Amino acid sequence: MSDQAISALREQIATLGESLFDRGLTMGSSGNISVRLADGGWLMTPTNACLGRLDPARISRLDECGQLIDGDKPTKEHFLHTAMYQERPQSGAIVHLHSTHSVAVSCLPGIDHCDCIPPLTAYYVMRVGRLPLVPYHVPGDPALGDAVRGLAGRHSAVLLANHGPVVAGKSLEAAVYATEELEETAKLFLMLQGKNPRTLTPEQVAELEARFPRD
Repeated sequence: MSDQAISALREQIATLGESLFDRGLTMGSSGNISVRLADGGWLMTPTNACLGRLDPARISRLDECGQLIDGDKPTKEHFLHTAMYQERPQSGAIVHLHSTHSVAVSCLPGIDHCDCIPPLTAYYVMRVGRLPLVPYHVPGDPALGDAVRGLAGRHSAVLLANHGPVVAGKSLEAAVYATEELEETAKLFLMLQGKNPRTLTPEQVAELEARFPRD
């Protein structure tokens, strides 16, 4: 992969990270983004970096073994990304946020741990699908990577209990769009608590999944 192409991807990560930050989908130094490179390596946002103020040149570049090539030290949650990529060779990018409404859903008692949010809208089904809950782990615990790995092969998005979503997509834009859709649907889900909302039927979900396959 050419240096020019890698530089363009770094710029795209910084641009979309700033967009997520400016709209309140991430805060402080929370959240991280990665992109798979054609040589098998990755670009990842650095540890303790604010997504709203990323310096493209300092975004971490890792080889296929996870060794740092250049840029700053990668996010301490790099294992979340590598676990998803190992199970999803078709995925080109991953976004992990601590977005407010998604985290709120992850804290609710009584949610379906196999599918945290019901199919409220067509676009949620098309971009996210079924969303399993990953049991709580201390942030930075490598065991969390193993927990994610057990689900990633069957799901393009997972929700970490009391923590936030991890979302994969074919491209960085696709992963960002799916993360945004998840956050908006989580907001709807919270608004509809106790109101017995009408959800899409299994037949409607199946039709959407057949017509609009995710990565």
